[in-house]
Amino acid sequence: MKTACTALLLLLAAHQAHGVAIHASADPVKDEPKITDKDREHWAFTPLQAVAGKAGIDDLGKPGARADAATLLRRVTFDLTGLPPAPEEIAAFLDPSDQTDPTDLKYEALVDRLLASPRYGEHWAQWWLDLARYAETDGFEYDAERNRAWQYRDWVIEALNKDMPFDVFVQQQIAGDLLPGGEEKATGFLFSCPDMPDINNQDERRHVLLNDIASTIGSVGLGLTVGCAQCHDHPYDPVSQADFYRLRAFFDNTVLTKNGKQIGPAVRVFTEGVPVSKVFVRGDFKRPGPEIKPAFPRLFGDTPPNAGRAELAKWLTNMDNSLFLRAMANRLWQQHFGRPLAAIPGDLGHQGEAPSNPALLDWLAAELPRQGWSLKKMHKVIVMSQTYRQAELPRRRLTGEMLRDAMLGVTSTLNLKAGGPSARLPFPKEIQSTLLKKQGEATKDVTEHQRRSIYTFARRNARHPLFDLFDRPDALISCSRRNESTTAPQALMLLNSEFAHDIAGRLARGLNEEHGSDAASIIHSAILRCYARPPTKQETAAGQKFLQQQTALVPSFRDALADYCLALLNSNEFIYVD
Repeated sequence: MKTACTALLLLLAAHQAHGVAIHASADPVKDEPKITDKDREHWAFTPLQAVAGKAGIDDLGKPGARADAATLLRRVTFDLTGLPPAPEEIAAFLDPSDQTDPTDLKYEALVDRLLASPRYGEHWAQWWLDLARYAETDGFEYDAERNRAWQYRDWVIEALNKDMPFDVFVQQQIAGDLLPGGEEKATGFLFSCPDMPDINNQDERRHVLLNDIASTIGSVGLGLTVGCAQCHDHPYDPVSQADFYRLRAFFDNTVLTKNGKQIGPAVRVFTEGVPVSKVFVRGDFKRPGPEIKPAFPRLFGDTPPNAGRAELAKWLTNMDNSLFLRAMANRLWQQHFGRPLAAIPGDLGHQGEAPSNPALLDWLAAELPRQGWSLKKMHKVIVMSQTYRQAELPRRRLTGEMLRDAMLGVTSTLNLKAGGPSARLPFPKEIQSTLLKKQGEATKDVTEHQRRSIYTFARRNARHPLFDLFDRPDALISCSRRNESTTAPQALMLLNSEFAHDIAGRLARGLNEEHGSDAASIIHSAILRCYARPPTKQETAAGQKFLQQQTALVPSFRDALADYCLALLNSNEFIYVD
């Protein structure tokens, strides 16, 4: 029955799909279709629509009743830092003797502290690194390590913590080596893609690398599937094959490959031996077509004479580029609410979906430059709104990285060492046996194993099981929205893995040492740490009963307490944020 239903759904989807003819040409420049007024009418390509009056998020939405203080504290702390609130922060924010309105001054002070914390940049960097398809290995068969890739990651974290203006943040990653005050290591963004240095045909390797860079610029910077025009004109959006290769031409002098030699970690401009920029017929590197010059996609107007990467970076982030602003505003909203306003953040073109609230998306897009391109100010605008502070928001599951960090955080064993080479986490024996020599080796200093997940080694071909099971992207292409699967192995990992039992044991040991065998105090402290709220009477009674019964079944009270802690760590309230 299940197979039959699946087949029926596929048939219905195929029947409803909007098919178009693929336009591939032997001369993609000569046969390039013109951009029409109708092409520019698509909602994402139009100028931002002005919103009358002093409208804001709450004026353009329908906020409901406010969330209670405990829910709000946990929500905003995870959203801005990726970590659970510390016990002292919980005690201060939920202090019943403090009559300050937690939805007003106290809450704003909390938001300011979170945004000023170094933990902010460490958390939000992962969002950007997903887009950048960041990893510390090449991928493919040998998955060779990139020994200095972490420098780009650290640059992203530092830039976000310093609140570098977002337009400059993006510009640096495209042309940091060319811009005044720029940093070359920021251009690690361009070369974060997978690569095969030992491929026999280096012309093919160069072709694939440059296509990846151009596709990523289009996906991240414009929210368009520009890469669909590598082999033929884009079947849905007004992006021709020649447009794609003109965009690619901005980067032609940054990639000259040599057998066995890795690219990067930052851009180098080559002045000799650079092939002339051309269109490749049907995307085949063996079929070079007409010569071209670097240019912006024609949909967005004319390109200045002799434009290079620096001009591309400035054009892309110009405050008049409504597509760039919409794409970034949509992603910010998604990270705070779990759902973007336009449902497919990596495709704002014709195959994507129109925003559920166009006026709100355009207001947010315009607000970014109005706030001086400050991401921190944008976060504050969002989290201070009544829309964000309402009780009924979509429940969001912690990412694998957030989950691991939260488990270390509630035991007070999270190592907050910042920056530098990545920590290599130990792999289970059954995975180590499948890896090449030295790929499964863990960092010898075991304290490094407790660092934040952003600082753990990011291998393409072997993601850590916890990250893999909880949908960490494979870093093969830019990821604008993670999957959120629900599978049996996730539950088995959290219930049975050595890591989960170690964390539960640490939490139990700390609670036992702090409160002895006082079950009521232990339960209060455990739930406060895990859920950022005090327990209810029913939870206290149930916990006491469990500890009493479980102690009779296991060797000691601490063992029973570890089982109780394991149950808390496996609960929906720990794994999800309301």
